[in-house]
Amino acid sequence: MLNVIIPVYNESGTIEEVIKRVDSVPIEKEIIIVDDCSTDGTRDILKRLEISHQKLKVIYHERNMGKGAALRTGFEHVADGIVIIQDADFEYDPSEYPKLIKPILDGKADVVYGSRFAGGE
Repeated sequence: MLNVIIPVYNESGTIEEVIKRVDSVPIEKEIIIVDDCSTDGTRDILKRLEISHQKLKVIYHERNMGKGAALRTGFEHVADGIVIIQDADFEYDPSEYPKLIKPILDGKADVVYGSRFAGGE
């Protein structure tokens, strides 16, 4: 199974769309969102979405602890499988998940890194 960890902090303008795009990728997945004590309404949006979205697991930090702490919290909630980190500001395109995880599924890699600086495949 694919586990997508999305650390968020004050992402009210993009969080619904990023969840929609991640959810639309045709791979069985769980979406793990760690809200790092947002103050801009992101928490309200997430509370509404987690009621109706079965693939969504939301964890709320009670105080802002930074992206690294949010990622560690997310990793603690991964049961098994492949993990992808998705920023809530669309730095990465969820439609590229199949291409990203293919070397792992083919047994050719244990880990794959994507980079916007690498210049292509």
